[in-house]
Amino acid sequence: MKEYELTVLIHPDLEAAIETPLAKVRDIITTAGGTIISEDNWGKKKLAYSINKENFAIYVYMDVKLPADAPLKISNIFNITDEVLRYLLVTVDEKGRKALEEAKVHASRDDNKEEE
Repeated sequence: MKEYELTVLIHPDLEAAIETPLAKVRDIITTAGGTIISEDNWGKKKLAYSINKENFAIYVYMDVKLPADAPLKISNIFNITDEVLRYLLVTVDEKGRKALEEAKVHASRDDNKEEE
């Protein structure tokens, strides 16, 4: 299975009952044979441009592991799901992820040196 980053923009009117559309998104992923590694709700944010006459959306970011055929299945289902305004499903760049981790380690070392 391959790692992916999934960002989903959920309809802003569903903010009060956000767990219902999130459960639907989770179900779509697990039904396609995937597993959710982590999930982060970024909250309601203003969109750069309106989507379906909406100016705001609830952003939810997920790290997921999916089998080879799952991205197409997930895309097909998200395209007809009313709760999802937009989504972005991209493969994880392992080199980029390692570079970020190394940069964080170097930054923490530099912070420790400044304190001494």
